[in-house]
Amino acid sequence: MRIRVRLFAIQRELAGTREVPLELADGGSVEDAWRALVERYPALAPGRSFVRFARNADYAEPGTQLADGDELAVIPPVSGGAAQRVLELRAEPFAADILAELEARLATPEDGAVVAFIGRTRATPGTPAPGQEADAAQHAGRSVESLDYEAHEPMAVGVLGQIADEIQERFGVERLAIVHRTGEVPLGEASVAIVAVAPHRDAAFQAARYAIDETKARAPIWKAERFRDGHIWIGELARTEPVGPSEFEA
Repeated sequence: MRIRVRLFAIQRELAGTREVPLELADGGSVEDAWRALVERYPALAPGRSFVRFARNADYAEPGTQLADGDELAVIPPVSGGAAQRVLELRAEPFAADILAELEARLATPEDGAVVAFIGRTRATPGTPAPGQEADAAQHAGRSVESLDYEAHEPMAVGVLGQIADEIQERFGVERLAIVHRTGEVPLGEASVAIVAVAPHRDAAFQAARYAIDETKARAPIWKAERFRDGHIWIGELARTEPVGPSEFEA
């Protein structure tokens, strides 16, 4: 199939052109198109973490399938200034520079503190979900090989928005990122990234801690630990209300 890629701003300057026709295999994705584009214009490669994509004028995820005749726009950072919030679920693996990406999207010259947290898949198992205790016992002493995340995506993003509202009200932190993986996350890879940006460090530290604690306790995102010969679900009963100020401070 044949598609048309449009480039803007710095991507246009680096490639030296506004439009690039590409030939892709049938069923190719947005990410496939990006790889083909970078193969032709290697100077574009470092910008991967900072661009978004639009298929036929609608924002599209990297895994979106393309069709013959599609227009794919590569969207660099826009001119509206720093984002206030980045609340996302991503099916694709995080780039190695995801924290730098999020800081660049959030921070302003007025900010003196950036607190970041990465949650990774570890080899030691966690606490099995209610009803999974017998299955967990069968895997006792074995190492986790990967995690598998499943989410009620619209509800999860809504809960992340509620958490961000609470952080703004409690700590005065407006610029916040909570980005969580879905799908399989192999051993050692990142599953969640938190970045809190603020003028002062105390507020940024509190915001980052609150963000990860409340995301784990309230967002409808489920985690299975995968072993060589099976899996078990991990977790506790979801909490439906924010933690109280005194409980959080403790």
